[in-house]
Order: sequence, then structure tokens, then C-alpha cells
Amino acid sequence: MESVQAIKQRFGIIGNNAKLNRAIEKAIQVAPTDISVLVTGESGVGKESIPKIIHSLSHRKHGKYIAVNCGAIPEGTIDSELFGHEKGAFTGATQTRSGYFEVADGGTIFLDEVGELPLPTQVRLLRILENGEFLKVGSSKTQKTNVRIVAATNVQMAQAISDGKFREDLFYRLSTVDIHLPPLREREEDIHLLFRKFAADFAQKYNMPTIRLTDDAVQLLLKYRWSGNIRQLRNVAEQISVLEQNREINAYTLKNYLPDMGRQLPAVVNSKKSESDFGSEREILYKVLFDMQRDVNDLKKLTLELMKSGSTEHVQKEHSGLIKKIYTPQEEDSFEELTDIIEENDSQNDVEILELDDTPDQNKAKDKYHFAEEIQEEETLSIKDKELELIKKALEKNNGKRKAAADELGVSERTLYRKIKQFGL
Repeated sequence: MESVQAIKQRFGIIGNNAKLNRAIEKAIQVAPTDISVLVTGESGVGKESIPKIIHSLSHRKHGKYIAVNCGAIPEGTIDSELFGHEKGAFTGATQTRSGYFEVADGGTIFLDEVGELPLPTQVRLLRILENGEFLKVGSSKTQKTNVRIVAATNVQMAQAISDGKFREDLFYRLSTVDIHLPPLREREEDIHLLFRKFAADFAQKYNMPTIRLTDDAVQLLLKYRWSGNIRQLRNVAEQISVLEQNREINAYTLKNYLPDMGRQLPAVVNSKKSESDFGSEREILYKVLFDMQRDVNDLKKLTLELMKSGSTEHVQKEHSGLIKKIYTPQEEDSFEELTDIIEENDSQNDVEILELDDTPDQNKAKDKYHFAEEIQEEETLSIKDKELELIKKALEKNNGKRKAAADELGVSERTLYRKIKQFGL
């Protein structure tokens, strides 16, 4: 078994990053087997090197090696390209054609960008992985093939499966062994080494002196995010080699070749929406109004207790928590003023606060607080009625479909569901 360093020299792989070395080790270990391999990593990290290593170290090395870019083949013709077609199978099929899986029998097929495969093609591919059988387009005759499949993708497969764009059973068939190649920004020790290699190659290609970076330019090179990874680094090295007359490149010159420099700082983005987040201004308005409603009801309750008991000390003791909730430390004087007014009115007019009931013989005209009989602790604001009416109309209009009703109301489906349960709809 060849060493990692020998493999890197053989295939022109530059770098000593631990994650890169581990990926190559896994490729060397699985090469003698027929296990399906899925190579993952961002675009431009060099995923195409792994299937070449696997094929060259396997017992299939004398068979054909075919690399297929699944994302570059139109959806209408990809089945014909991969599995072949019979004469007359579709318009333009003037003769029988062998597909890649038939041609590569006994060899290896590298399916690059496998995440871009349409769902019907995924079903055909799953059958090959299970028993090696396939049907040509327009044929009813089952054919057998013996190929090893190595796939690669830069798509987040878990998300693609969740979105229904990729079959979960096919994913597990392809990813018997998962080899991940790290992005260039995680290989900081390799960035300058790769740049020097590219600069030397382009100097030889274009017959000109090799460009060199100053210390400040090297630091800038290492700090850049390299969203395009090795492919982007190679392009930058080629541009500078061709365009710059001065072969010593400083940070100011290098900065002109790095797009969006200064906006490459990483940011933490929370993709999960918390329960307290609001999706629209309408939800914020609802919350403000509901909070106001609770405060008003609390005030009603406190005022009613004051009028019933006639003792501010008793009310303060029994409802201290409610008073602190309603009145901030800066507003404590307001409560004192309220209690003073009530006590003053009681002493001056000697009015007895009656228990609230509906008996007609009570003299409401003489009672300054007769309006208290109309106060209900559980009374709701009109916003509830309006909200209930809006929800009913939205549900009726959309035949009870909550998602469509939520979109029309401008709230999340979860919020609408909570409101429906609250109102008992």
C-alpha cells in the first residue's frame, strides 16, 4: 500500500493539512474494495482527485474510468447519457447508443455533482447499486453491469433529503464511506504553499519571472476567506502572473485581485427561529396589544379590590406582586396618589362601597363608584374579536388550509395554529 506522501506526489496534491491527509488515507484504505464512496466538500476543493486515487489503487485500474458531471447534462437527456437508449426511443434517436454504465463495465464511474440528479434518474441509479441492473431508454430488456460508483457533491445532502430533492435510500447506498475534503480556509498552512506552486507553474507556462509575495501580502492571503477555494486561489495566481509588471506583489496590489475584501469576516447566523421571534410587524402589534390588555385587566382588578376593602394597607399586602408588576419603581408615587384619592373620597362623602351584585334596589346614583359594577375582570379588548373575525375569514377563504390562511394574515403557521387552539376553532 502506497503512503500518503507518495500518493500526493503521484497526483500532484499540495498540502500537509491533517484533514486532507486523513481524506487521502481513507481513499487508500477503501480503494481495494468495491465499496461505494461519497466525496463531500465545497466547490473548488479538489474532489475530483479522490476517485482517481481510488480507481488507480483498485483491482479495476485496467478498466475504464469515466467522470460524469451530472449537473452539466440536461434533465431530458441524462437517462440516455447514463444508461443508453434504443433506436427510435425518442425524437432524434436514429441509432442504438450505449450509456456510460454499459461502457464502463468492469471499471469505475465518477458521478460529480450527484446531488443535481433528477428524481427519476435517482431511482434508476439505486437499482444499479442494489443489483447491477439497468434498462436502456426505450428498451424492456434488463442489462447487467459491474461498475464501481464514486460520487461527489457540494450540496448539503441532509437538507436536500429534507426538501425532497434527493432520495434518502440512495444517499445511504452512495455514502457507505464518506470522504470529506476541508475548505481552503481550514488549511491555512497550505494556502501560501499552493500559491507559490501555482505562481511557479504559470511563470513556466507563460515564460516569465515568478511572482513573489511580500510579508504583508502573505498575511492578507491567509486572512482571506477563499469562498471559491483552490480554484479561486489558482485563478488569482494566474491573473497576477499575467497582468502585473512588478514581480514583487505587496498587500495593496494583492487586494485588488481579492473580491469583497473587507467583507469576508465570518458571521454567526442562527437558522432556527426561536419561540420569541416574530415573523412580521402584525405579530409584534398583536403582542403589544395583548400586553396592554393584561395590564388593563390587572389595573381593573387592583382598583376593584381597593374599592371593596377600603383598606389600602390590606390591598398593598395582599397584592404586592401585582402592584410591582403594574407600577415601575419610578411610578410608585402614582399608586400612592390613587390610594390617597380613594381614602379622601371615602372620608369626605362617607360612602359605603357596596358588594357588586345585580340587585335593582341598590342606589347607584349616590354611589360614586357605581361604574365598578360594569367592570369584569376577564373582559377582553376588541382586538380579540377583530382577530377572531380575521382568522375565521382567512380560514373560510382558504378552505381551512392553515398555511394559506397564515400567509394571508402575514403570520407564521405556528402562530396561527396557537391562535386557533386559543379561540377553540
